[in-house]
Amino acid sequence: MKPIIVVGAGPVGLTTALGLDFYGLPFRLFEEDETLSLDTKAGTILTRTLEAFRRYGVADDVLAKALRVDEIGGLDRATNTPTSSVRTEVLVDDTRYPFVINLPQHHLEPVLRERLEARRPGALHLKHRLTSFRQTADGVIATFDTPEGPREVEGSYLLACDGGRSTVRTQLDIPVEGVSHDVRYMLVDLKVDLDIANPRDYPYLAYFSDPQEWMILVRQPHCWRFLFPLPPDAEPPTNDAFGEKVRRFIGDVDKLEVINTVVYRVHHRIAAEWRRDRVFLMGDAAHLITPMWALGLNTGILDAISLPWRLAWVARGWATDALLDGYAREQRPLAVNGSGEMAEQARKYMSGEGDVSAVMSGSDWGLAATRTLLGVRLGVDDSAQWSMVKMGKEPLQVGDRMPDVDLHGPDGRPHRLHDLVDDNFLALYFTDARRQPAVPKASLPGLKHYIVSRWDAPLDSGLRDRALLDVGGRLFKRIGCPPDTLVLVRPDDHIAAMMPIKQGLAEDLYRRIVGQ
Repeated sequence: MKPIIVVGAGPVGLTTALGLDFYGLPFRLFEEDETLSLDTKAGTILTRTLEAFRRYGVADDVLAKALRVDEIGGLDRATNTPTSSVRTEVLVDDTRYPFVINLPQHHLEPVLRERLEARRPGALHLKHRLTSFRQTADGVIATFDTPEGPREVEGSYLLACDGGRSTVRTQLDIPVEGVSHDVRYMLVDLKVDLDIANPRDYPYLAYFSDPQEWMILVRQPHCWRFLFPLPPDAEPPTNDAFGEKVRRFIGDVDKLEVINTVVYRVHHRIAAEWRRDRVFLMGDAAHLITPMWALGLNTGILDAISLPWRLAWVARGWATDALLDGYAREQRPLAVNGSGEMAEQARKYMSGEGDVSAVMSGSDWGLAATRTLLGVRLGVDDSAQWSMVKMGKEPLQVGDRMPDVDLHGPDGRPHRLHDLVDDNFLALYFTDARRQPAVPKASLPGLKHYIVSRWDAPLDSGLRDRALLDVGGRLFKRIGCPPDTLVLVRPDDHIAAMMPIKQGLAEDLYRRIVGQ
């Protein structure tokens, strides 16, 4: 197979490259700059992104550099007192990461790069600016401008992770729909002691909402970050003026030191197409989203979860090209009417223009699942309705993400469910192991079968090698399905089907999904 060409080595491009490596696909990653980003950019990484990092082998490295956060707090601007909080500890039974993390983008990218270069030395090519590309019958030929002159690279696919001003999207003449607001945000990283000399005990993610003047305060591993809006024609404040502004929110402090600043526009713009034959748009090249509730970078990582496994199934001959169409069909609605609308409502709420009742949950668990992106439901087929908002711990539906619970495997050890899903479709048969149901052994490449039961499979049942012990029936109760139900889980952890068990059903469903 020709290498897959990935253009753009920001967080989405680097994560996509790590995903391709996880699935054993050849690739080359190209970045036009001579270094990775040094700008002060996105700083909060949500739980669903951490799950992707785990699968792609970089979560531990990222967590070692990050600040873990289990409370997203709201503060009343007038009284400086707490109003409401999102408590992520309620997700402890659903994920091994019941928290979000704060880590600035320019600290995240080196971690991703180091892991990538350790696993695929030489795969990252800096100082390669894409100038043009053309598609052939069986691939893509891209031309880069390099310090040594033009360079042509032939690949099987081209993945455009080249940002909001995407060269790939422009050359494909794909229109972008939506708006760019006059509002600008200023982001400032600041050295200030709010722990000892001036203790404030703010949540590490604190939202000061106010119609006149709002601010978001983020505790980064090495500093505090302040984000606030700038009027359309206003100049960014001087350091002294900014210091006065900060003190209006947090009170008097003895010392402030500005480390980094950046000003950027507020967008809600989505590409009309995300796939053109062998070229795919990802991240900001596909969607520019208001950076509220950390929905910019993290929505891009959802793209990096969705596409690599599909490319792997096609490359291995396990699926037809039609499987690739599911990437845009499933991900685009999340960006247009999911993340985009949630971020827009959050922006309006912070500035007093509206409320967030349409995207807020009635329960602590639902709110935490929504804000961490664990509540994403994909429209995996014509019957599944996509959603990004969870109201409560309702029974799971087709398209929902499977919780990452502990099940006890044939070897007697506990296994996390997402570890079992890695690089597989997983057919889970929720039934009674004592009745020795007909559960097939591995029958098709890329598909594994397990019985899930609160009754352990006896050694003489012939099922022990593919039996998972669900102690107390906890997963069965969480899913909320009837007994004797087949649940088919995709390699991205989302439920592809839930149906009464029938002989040969898992294989039939799998063939239909992959187009065999």
